[in-house]
Amino acid sequence: MRLVIQRVAHASVTIDGQVKSAIGRGLLIFVGVCSDDTSEDVAWLVRKTAALRIFEDDNGVMNRPITDIGGEALVISQFTLMASYKKGNRPSWIRAAGHDIAVPLYEEFCALLGEAIGRPVGTGEFGADMKVELLNDGPVTICMDSKHPE
Repeated sequence: MRLVIQRVAHASVTIDGQVKSAIGRGLLIFVGVCSDDTSEDVAWLVRKTAALRIFEDDNGVMNRPITDIGGEALVISQFTLMASYKKGNRPSWIRAAGHDIAVPLYEEFCALLGEAIGRPVGTGEFGADMKVELLNDGPVTICMDSKHPE
């Protein structure tokens, strides 16, 4: 499972011209699910994300997690994070999980993250054509992969 986490001043997702979810200060998280991902991947990424100290403390140092600042989270499914680009110039998404695996793991990630940060998370709609707007704060962007924890 792969995440792209962006610290944002605000973010929203629009589907068919209607805003589905919007947040203020917090995290915009793009989630890509691989065909061999499990609930263990979800649990590890939720723990790391909720505890990620990328918000500034009183001294201007990135030292506080989202829970310390009362931040919000918006979680968007994005199968293109599983792109393979080794051969040719057209990406392959063969490693991306199908709906039968990806949807339950995405929903589990959203639910567990909501529990971990103490508030419901905003979501997109799995498989929909979504328009995501954000104001990256910093900019701060972190990539996480449950198969390659670094």
